[in-house]
Amino acid sequence: MTEKGKLRLDKYLWAIRLFKTRAVATAACDKGKVKFNGTQAKAAKHVSINDEYEVKTETKRWLIKVTGLLYNRVAYTEAINFYIDITPAEEKERLQYQAASFHTGK
Repeated sequence: MTEKGKLRLDKYLWAIRLFKTRAVATAACDKGKVKFNGTQAKAAKHVSINDEYEVKTETKRWLIKVTGLLYNRVAYTEAINFYIDITPAEEKERLQYQAASFHTGK
């Protein structure tokens, strides 16, 4: 078990629902798809409040700021209270344009 106040990055990314499983979150960290201050973040890194991470998933690039520590996976409506999406507007518009170009409507 982890001490209160210490939470692994892979578990946090899984708990806030950016990744479907913790194993996928760990693999993303190992492949360099998660960055902290511009450098690759390891899955075992401890998360703190006000940390900012760049996370690349299969479909999206997220910039998130940690606002609370979440130790267990919860419903999406609760999970979104533990981070702030600070992704630039240009990136969000680019994703909307890509979806429109495939006529998916998403």
